[in-house]
Amino acid sequence: MATDLTAISGWRFVHFGLIVTGKGEREFLNRLLRSLAESGHCTFELITQIGQLSPRMSGNHELKMVGTKRTLPSRDEELGLFARGFLDRRPSGYVLLVDDLEFDRRPKHAEVFGRYRTALDSLLENRAWRAAVFFLVNMLEAYYFAHAAAVNAVLGTSLVDHASDVEDIRHPKNELKKIAPGFDEVLHGRQIAAMLDVPHVLSRPETCGGLRVLFAWCSQVIGEDYGERYRLLDGCQDIVTGRQLLKLATKA
Repeated sequence: MATDLTAISGWRFVHFGLIVTGKGEREFLNRLLRSLAESGHCTFELITQIGQLSPRMSGNHELKMVGTKRTLPSRDEELGLFARGFLDRRPSGYVLLVDDLEFDRRPKHAEVFGRYRTALDSLLENRAWRAAVFFLVNMLEAYYFAHAAAVNAVLGTSLVDHASDVEDIRHPKNELKKIAPGFDEVLHGRQIAAMLDVPHVLSRPETCGGLRVLFAWCSQVIGEDYGERYRLLDGCQDIVTGRQLLKLATKA
């Protein structure tokens, strides 16, 4: 069994494992999260990329959970096993499951969250609080519009920061392709994400509630006071995923 060096040394260091559903997130989500690692108290590593899960309409393809009377669909079980494997390898680890919440899935926001959450709770049991589910709304590219200078530097455009909440842009990726027809979500996205200033993206308290919960949860795990940096005290937060902050507060 691995040794938790954090407990021995007293040095607070957190290994965050990422489970993602998109190729952009697989390639460079860790760059978006880099400001959290600047203090030297955490690192981010990719666990795996999975397919998106949506609310299940029937009980088909369910498997019995070993040692319990519960059932879980096979894809959900696989997700939970990935998370459990990471926590077995990393005693000081925490798992972030990050999905896009596209426009047509938003009416089922709570149901999608519930399916992911059930998979993690079922497989992790008493360690379930060490894993959380977050959504990029409507997708990762939305946040580029909140820091136009990064987009301009990469694509040669002349954008200004979006006037309202970028999480309300219906299809950010298509909007970028209209503005810059040669936009490549991985090639250019990697460069934009490396320049994206998340404190700037979260500087307006009435916007980006989905992204803010992700940074609030990670900040709470790390134990750093990032209240002002990410507008955590007065900024809006997604109601559905924000519930996980209360759960974490009772455990951490």
